[in-house]
Amino acid sequence: MSTEIAELVGRAGPYLTAAVAAYGTGALTPVERTAVETTADIGRRMLTAAWRLRDERGRAELGAAVADAAAEPDDEDASAALRQQIKRALREDEELRRELTALLPRQESRGVTVTASGPRSIAAGGNIGVAITGDGHTAHTAPER
Repeated sequence: MSTEIAELVGRAGPYLTAAVAAYGTGALTPVERTAVETTADIGRRMLTAAWRLRDERGRAELGAAVADAAAEPDDEDASAALRQQIKRALREDEELRRELTALLPRQESRGVTVTASGPRSIAAGGNIGVAITGDGHTAHTAPER
């Protein structure tokens, strides 16, 4: 579950940051849906969903994180604190997880997923030429012309 939440927050981060940069603390104020949604609009909808589903204490914490991120939009720590508030809300509320997942644009398939696991593992998403793993091997290269 925590991996799923971390992935969701990672995908949502740019939207949250864009909403705070565009709307400041007004990002917590719900608005009518527009025909074309920008990144900031999606982030704003995420923030208002989180706000709506939090208790009084959660709202105060989220509001403070949004205010800090709005005051210093280039501060990575402020952005991280905002993402942490969203992560906490997602851990506590399955309905919010569903809402935020539905708000995110579908991820396009990017082809092959490659994973390396274990000692001396190699992972490649395409032809990388010679790859050697293990003990006692030497790579032979063609002489330069």
